[in-house]
Parts: sequence; structure tokens; C-alpha cells
Amino acid sequence: MIIKSLELADFRNYKNLKIEFSSGTNILYGDNAQGKTNILEAIYLSATTKSHKGSKDKEIISFGKDEGHIRTIIERDGAEYRIDMHLRKSKSKGIAIDGQKIRKASDLVGRCNVVFFSPEDLSIIKDGPAERRRFMDMELCQLDQIYLENLAKYNKLITERNKVLKDMFDHPENSVLLDVQDKQLLEYGSVIIKAREKFINSLCEIIDPIHHKLTGGREKLKIYYEPNVSFAEYEQKLRESRQKDIYLKQTSVGPHKDDFSFNVTTETVPEEIDIRKFGSQGQQRTASLSLKLSEIEIVKKIKKENPVLLLDDVLSELDSNRQNYLLNTIGDIQTIITCTGLDEFVNNRFEINKVFRVVNGSIPEE
Repeated sequence: MIIKSLELADFRNYKNLKIEFSSGTNILYGDNAQGKTNILEAIYLSATTKSHKGSKDKEIISFGKDEGHIRTIIERDGAEYRIDMHLRKSKSKGIAIDGQKIRKASDLVGRCNVVFFSPEDLSIIKDGPAERRRFMDMELCQLDQIYLENLAKYNKLITERNKVLKDMFDHPENSVLLDVQDKQLLEYGSVIIKAREKFINSLCEIIDPIHHKLTGGREKLKIYYEPNVSFAEYEQKLRESRQKDIYLKQTSVGPHKDDFSFNVTTETVPEEIDIRKFGSQGQQRTASLSLKLSEIEIVKKIKKENPVLLLDDVLSELDSNRQNYLLNTIGDIQTIITCTGLDEFVNNRFEINKVFRVVNGSIPEE
């Protein structure tokens, strides 16, 4: 799968832009704050319906405008598809595929698989559990439509249940409503727990050999799913936590509290060390890179196709060995890279298929 072209209108600092990509390696270079990352954000939106920054639609539309547009042409299995996204300040976005409006945003997710890698991702291991859950959810939502639908229902239900819990003091009769909500939580949450467990197990098999190579054979890495509650105990724990939840006015049990760990062993330290807590910054950054490279491989394994790789100024954050490993790994997939200069590619004699210079929301003809 590849992205053939992207058109933007009143998106961030772009009034109008059309860019046609190579199926190989594409470089977007230029000074900071010129709009390079905005192009990657538009692609990510077209694939997932969400900004990688968590921005709302009204924040993405150009200043002073009420609407913005993204058009993405993708090629998949020899056929072309057009994805149109209509961003509006006052209401939810409109999305159409080949001119046919889709009823809900989730109908788009999974049609275009992308892996986004930014400097912020290098902190995923030392950051809190919310960032690791976000990683799991964003990847699983692209890979599994059933997971996406259950996660959306679960998150909506958690919000509704927390509102009921906050009102319980004045409305104790709402305990009946909690009974209904808890039954639904078990239904949706159980699907999430099972899918995450399967995903982390698959990821663990992929990440260890990648990390072993990245560290020159010095480290072995294992990741473990840490569910807040097991599937077997979910119903019991949710029931037992009812009074605590009423007191705290929030739901304390369920997959919205999950995490996963990164454990490293070395030749000199054979015992597993949880590098979230005890790893060096170098270990954490290397494991983060291993995680992103594993993300590429798991898409290949499950979807039987290559994802599009979006690298947002990551190379400047990596030493030469990790740069070389990353660049040598991505040779067979479409990659769109942002950077401030071309030196790192020239110095590494890395093959570049297309180069775009970004200047203040435009790509001037050279």
C-alpha cells in the first residue's frame, strides 16, 4: 500500500497544496515551523481520523477559516482509492471514500495503515501508562475493526458511568442504572482485554530479535501485558469496587487502567529489569525504537501488506548506529521523512526517491 498524493486546503498553515509522493523514500526538508509536520499530520488524519497530536478539528483548520479539506489518494492491491475529509469548526468532520460519504469515522480506519514515529515516541517507555495504552489502541484500531468498535463503546460507557457515579449521592436510585452499565462494560471490556493480550504476545515475539540486533546482541527485551484486571476476575472485581467507585466518583476497574512493561536482560545482568523504572535513558530510547520497528512488522504480519512509515524529525534524535539501522530496515516500504537538512542522508549514502523543500506552508518549484 502507498500514498500517491495529498491535497490540502485551509489546513494548518497551508492555503492550498498538492503533493505527489514516490512509492519509495520521500524527504520533506526545511527550517523549523515551516509546516513539514503538518503534512504528516494530514496523512495520519486520513488514515486514523485523528491528529497524532490530539488536536481538535477546529485547531487544525487555518486561522480565520471555518472549514478545511484533505484529499488523499492511496493505492492498495493495484486499485486507487480517494479519501476526502471535510473539517468543520462547528460540527464533526465529514468523510467520503471515492465520493461516497461514510456514516461513521470508524469505517475509514484500517483502509490506510500508517506508522507514525516522532521524537515524542522515544519517551513512551518512561512516560505514564496512558501513553502506552494510546500506542496499543492506535495500532489495534488500525488492525482490528471489532476492537475499534468495542473501544469506542467502552470509552463512551466509562464517561456515562462516571457521570452516574458523581450523581449517586443525590440520586441513589441510579444504582439500577449502574447494574445495566456494568453488564455492558463487561461485554466491551472483555473484548479489549483479550485483544490486547493477544497483541502484546505477538509484539513480544517480534520485538526481541529487533532489539537484540539494535543493541549489538547485548540485550534481550521482553514486554508483558499488565491488565488492570484479568478477564477471569473482571466481573467479580467490578462488583466489589462498586462502593469504592461511588466514593471516588469514577470507575476504578477495567482496561482503561491497563499498562504493559519492558523488561531487559543482559549478559552481565541476567535478571529481568523493568526499564520503565530502572532503565537508563539510552535503554529506554532504544527500546522505544524497537517498539516502533516492531509496529511495522506486526502490520506486515497481520494485514499482509506494508504500512506507510511517517518519520517526523526522528533521525536527529538518534545516534549514527541507530540511524543506520532504521534507514536500512525501511528500504522496502514507502517512507515520508521530515528533517531540517539533507546531510544525514548524504553522509549515509541513503537512497532518496523524492525531495520536497517546505517553505512557510508551500513547496516551491526548484
